[in-house]
Formats: sequence, structure tokens, C-alpha cells
Amino acid sequence: MDLQDIMRKDHFVIVGDTLNEEKYAYKIKEALLSNGYKVACVGKELKSLDEVDFNIEVVDLCINPIKGIELLKNTKKEIEAVLIQPGAESQEIKDYLEAKNIPYLEGCALVGIRLYKK
Repeated sequence: MDLQDIMRKDHFVIVGDTLNEEKYAYKIKEALLSNGYKVACVGKELKSLDEVDFNIEVVDLCINPIKGIELLKNTKKEIEAVLIQPGAESQEIKDYLEAKNIPYLEGCALVGIRLYKK
């Protein structure tokens, strides 16, 4: 899976502070919405992935890895893929995703939007 594959998906869940205009999670949310993606936000808006009301194609981690792994481990929802933003990565997250056979990529959604517009 590469960044182009990720950006072909339609339903994204951004995990992070999507209410603070200074944060990348907010910037990613706005960019995805303005480019026609369906977006839900976990962290400041929803409390868990289980609250998302659509099938999760991509979880975009923009959060401290300790909180990110906790949210991933505590969901009952199926996740098709995970995009791990710079600074949100940890070996524990990668090991968990590999054990669950969930494809993941370390990369940036803003770059993906710029390179692979819908």
C-alpha cells in the first residue's frame, strides 16, 4: 500500500486535535473535507472510533502514539488502513497493526491530497 492507494479511499477518520487551527489534524480535516472526502474526527470531537457512523476506510493518526495505540486497541470497528503522520508513530502501533493484518503507511495526508487529487 502506498500514499496514492490511501488517497483513493473515501472515508477518513482523523485522530487528533481537529478543533485547533494550529494543529495538523485540523489542517488535514479541512483539506480532506474541501476535496470531497467523508471525514469523522476522534479526539476532541468524538471520543472513540466506535462512535464513527460509517465504515472506516482510513484512520489518520495525528496524535501522541500512546493515545493512538489506546484508541486502536479499544475499538470494535473494522479499519481498512492506517495512515501514521510524522510524530504519531511508534513500534507498538506498527506491531499491533501487523498483528491485526491492518495495512499502514507512515506518511502525510496533506502531501497525499496535493499529489493525488480526487
